[in-house]
Parts: sequence; structure tokens; C-alpha cells
Amino acid sequence: MNPSLKALQLKARHQVYTLLSGNNLSKLHGEGYDFSELREYQMGDDIRKINWTITAKLGKPYIKELHANRELSVVVAALMDGSLYFAQDNAKQKKLTEVATLLSYAAQYNGDIFTGLGYTQKETLLAPPTKQLFHIEHFSERLYEYPLLGTALDVQNALKDLFARLHKASLLFIVGDFLEETDLSLLAQKHEVIAVIIRHREEEFPRKQGEITLEDPRHNNRIDTYFGRKSILRYRARLEENDTRLAAHFARYDIRSVKILTDEDPVAKLLNLFR
Repeated sequence: MNPSLKALQLKARHQVYTLLSGNNLSKLHGEGYDFSELREYQMGDDIRKINWTITAKLGKPYIKELHANRELSVVVAALMDGSLYFAQDNAKQKKLTEVATLLSYAAQYNGDIFTGLGYTQKETLLAPPTKQLFHIEHFSERLYEYPLLGTALDVQNALKDLFARLHKASLLFIVGDFLEETDLSLLAQKHEVIAVIIRHREEEFPRKQGEITLEDPRHNNRIDTYFGRKSILRYRARLEENDTRLAAHFARYDIRSVKILTDEDPVAKLLNLFR
């Protein structure tokens, strides 16, 4: 295994087992199985809940009530293509992997069911529903090492596939850079959706470059240009327009979101999300 990836996983696991312990990922609850109490049967109660032993002893029908348990279906879906391949150190793909790994370890620590999906142009990287560290860490490894340069994901088709795959209401994390239109409305009708936006600081606050060759990491196109103050202002205006539209979409469909820059520690931001 790549030593850098192993270090990332060890750091993430340590943070989860120390800083995240006791912070459940959501208020969502599943169908209960833990015994709570017995009470007399009332008209309209499910007869399958009747405790026949107690009913026979007391001469009246009694039913068994159950607590809702805390087991969640936690799904992390990563939207991945060449747009993550930004700057020299490929920091966005690494940060996306770190966030996905933290969330998967947190689900495993809480005893929840974790499912991972990494959507790329050519294939879907899948961690089947699991509580096993092996599947979680294999998923993390594939996210970290998958070659993305020169690939372009059809985001809306990926989201349609995600909706078709998820049959159980889930706590669903969509992780990506959200630099193009992303419609999560259909998923938000069925699941508790949280958008995790991964950006590089220089994407948010670009510097003057002067004469420069820019390369599109999705299509491998190159352009020679002058990147100065006016270029920065035009770029910032388009980015702000995109993010304003994105924020309005999230607010309309009650989708929580958090932005994590590649030079930030994601743990604090994730903790704030669940407080």
C-alpha cells in the first residue's frame, strides 16, 4: 500500500476513535429491535406485536413495544473526474479520500452500515454495505489511487444511478468539488443528504500568474493566456454565481453542506456539522 495513503488512514482512524467518539452522525433512526415495555393491546395495534405468553397469564392481550435503534445506513458517494486533479500535488483527490475515509471509519465506529460509491467516467468504485474495515480501507485505496486526469464525469447520470441503487433511507454524503450544476433534489426526497464540497484554496482565491499555459484536466485542452487582475475578477464572479446558485438549491431542499479546503483539517468542520 502507498505509504502516504497508509498514513492518511491511520490519522483518520485515530481522529475518529478519539475526537469523533460519542458524536453520532445523525438523528436518523432505523426500525427498532430493542425491547422497551409491555402495554395493553389497543384497537389498531399490530397483532403481530402481541406477547402471547403474558396475554395468557394475565387474561388480557398485551403487546411488546420496541425502541428505535440507532443503526444507520451511511452512504458516501464521491463524484470524481479530472476536475479533482488541480495543482501540482493532486491535493483535491487526496482530501476527498481523507474525508470519505473519516466518514467511513465514523460509521464503522458507531456500528452503522457503510456503503461507498466512487463515480468516475469509466466505472463505479463500490464498497458494498459493510461494517468490515477491509472493505472500508479498500474503498479508500481506490479513491486515492484512481487515475482521473483526462476524465469527465456525467454528474446527473451518476446521481440518477445513485438514486436507483439506494433502496433504504440513508444518511447520504455527496463529496465532490461542485463546480458544475448538481441537482440533488430527487435524492433529498428520500434520504438525509449532506454535500461536502472539496476545493483547493487557489481555486477560491487565485493569484496573478501573468503569461501562463492553462490545461483543462478533464479534456486535456491547453490554452496560452494572460492570467491577471481582470481574469481573476471574471473567474471570481463566475465562481460566486455558481456557489450562490448551489446554496439556494441546498436551502430549498433542506440539504446541509460544508466546504473543506485542501489545506484544512476536515475533522473540526465535520464535527460542527453534527452538533
